Amino acid sequence: MGEYVIKLPDVGEGVAEAELVEWQVKVGDLVREDAVLAAVMTDKATVEIPSPVDGEIVWLGAEIGDTVAIGSPIVRLKVAGEGNVKAAAESSGGEAKATEATPTPGPSPQGGGG
Repeated sequence: MGEYVIKLPDVGEGVAEAELVEWQVKVGDLVREDAVLAAVMTDKATVEIPSPVDGEIVWLGAEIGDTVAIGSPIVRLKVAGEGNVKAAAESSGGEAKATEATPTPGPSPQGGGG
């Protein structure tokens, strides 16, 4: 099982943020791909946000009435397989482990004999 984060997509040219006007889901709900998760309103239109994957809702990132920036996480799903969160966490964790495993040479002792 992995996690999949859904970010607020670009909902229109020149739109930087949108107001969350309706949730169609709640934490614990099972959703299918293309099911409508939420509706957001811009100064131009109200847009429905569909789920790109099947999964279980584990987190909602905004309340009704909140203004959300494009690209901000709005939903987190538990999905079969790896999802899109685990890969990012593993790559950053792998880099950290590689850094820890590489010893940094310290200054060589320069003892002066008398």
